[in-house]
Amino acid sequence: MMTGFRLNLSPLKEPLGFVKVVEWLTAIFAFGSSGGFSGSNVVSVFCGDGRNETLHANFHYPFRLSQVPLVEGNTTICNHSVTTTHMVGDSASSAEFFVGIAVVCFLYSMVALLVYLGYMHVYKDSDFGPIFDFVITAILVFLWLVCSSAWAKGLQNVKDATDTDGISATLALCKGSNITCEVTEFANIRTLNISVVFGYLNMFLWAINAWFVYKETRWHSQKFTSQSGQARQQVPAPI
Repeated sequence: MMTGFRLNLSPLKEPLGFVKVVEWLTAIFAFGSSGGFSGSNVVSVFCGDGRNETLHANFHYPFRLSQVPLVEGNTTICNHSVTTTHMVGDSASSAEFFVGIAVVCFLYSMVALLVYLGYMHVYKDSDFGPIFDFVITAILVFLWLVCSSAWAKGLQNVKDATDTDGISATLALCKGSNITCEVTEFANIRTLNISVVFGYLNMFLWAINAWFVYKETRWHSQKFTSQSGQARQQVPAPI
């Protein structure tokens, strides 16, 4: 059996190869829309004497909010001394998990495309290739579901920690009867919302891809052969 590289672009015209290209692109959008994010909410502190001061709630990937200072050093705000105060929350585990799965899928899609376009003759002539591809694809479907759900919850925690209620609960100064804190300018987190959408889209695409990979395995061919044999046996003999 020849095992050398043979360039063949025909798999791109079939669902097996075409879906893999789409998965490669959506994986890029998934980790690109979340991994490089940086934003800041503007917090206005309205003092009881009519003055107001401004704070900045900065947050960025991987969203370890508990390490980001909302107030640095001993600062005087509205004639009150405020010590160093950090925001509350840590969504790093879910964010890094999401980006990690996206990067793994990006790399696996490239390797799979290399096999499809250059070694399809080896891939189809062995049981190991399609079965290995199917098992990995099925695992990645499950991981996309888990990481997308975890990241959706982590993103909601980030939103809650950086909105008006979250800031007011974090900063003791805002709990005073004559001082009000309000987020008056929000960072654009549209790309983070889009990243969650791409997460579930990837899960859907990999689930579709699992079916086309399954059709390449001997499990599917044996099932099809068995059903065809049973159908022939049930045909009545001519009189």
